Amino acid sequence: MAEGAAEPRAAPRVRFEAARFVWPSGEEILSGLSLDLAPGQVVALVGRSGCGKSTLLRLAAGLSTPTGGVVDVGDARRAFVFQRPNLLPWRTVAENVALPLTLIGEEDPAAVATALAQVGLSDAAHKLPQALSGGMQMRVSIARALVSQPTLLLLDEPFSAIDALTRARLHSELGQILDARGFTTMLVTHDLHEAALLADRVIALAGPPLRVLLDLPVISPAPRGRRDLYDPRVGELVRALRAALDLDTTP
Repeated sequence: MAEGAAEPRAAPRVRFEAARFVWPSGEEILSGLSLDLAPGQVVALVGRSGCGKSTLLRLAAGLSTPTGGVVDVGDARRAFVFQRPNLLPWRTVAENVALPLTLIGEEDPAAVATALAQVGLSDAAHKLPQALSGGMQMRVSIARALVSQPTLLLLDEPFSAIDALTRARLHSELGQILDARGFTTMLVTHDLHEAALLADRVIALAGPPLRVLLDLPVISPAPRGRRDLYDPRVGELVRALRAALDLDTTP
C-alpha cells in the first residue's frame, strides 16, 4: 500500500430504489427499478442486447446520472472493466496497470506488481500491448481495475471478444480473484454459463424499460471451475434462466 494510503474499505451495499433513466430522445430505459445487492455479493445481469443492462452498470459506476429515484453505492471505490481492454499502445503493461494511480498523482509499484501477479502477468510487465494476445490484454485490463483496491467492481461483458479456450481460463482466474478479494461485483454478460460460474446471484432482465424476469441464487459453492458446469444445480439454474429469457419477447 502506498505511504499515506487509507485503510482498505469494506465492500459496499449497492441499492437502486425506484431508479429511472431517460435518454434525451425520450426513450425510457429504467422506469422505477429497485434492486439491492448485499456487500461482497457477485451479481450477474443477463438479458437480450439493448434491454438496459449496461445502463444499469453505468449508473452504478457513476458514469451516468439517474433521471429519478436513488442509486446508492455508499463510499465505494469503483473500478470498471469494459468489453475491450482499451490499453494505451505506447505504455508498457506495468504502465497501463498503473494508470489509475498515475491519474491521481500516486505511485505504488508494489500495488502494480501485486495486480499483475494476480492475473499471471508478472513476466509481461515490460511488454507493450501489441506484443500480447487478446486474452493477455484483457488480463491487463483486469489488473488495471484491481490496482486501485476497489470495493465495487463493474464488468461489462469483459470476455465477449475472447476465444472459448482463453475465456475458460479467464473465468477460473477471475473467479479466484473475486472469491479472495470479496468485492461487491456487477457483471453484465450474455453467457448464462459464465454467469453461473462467476456469480453468487443471477438476475435475468428484459426491457426497455428494464424489468426483472428472474432473480436466483447460485447454490453451488464458489469459486467454481469448468467442471462445475456438470453440476446438476448449475444445469437447473441455466435452464431456468434460458426459459425466462425465451418467454420474454421484448426485443
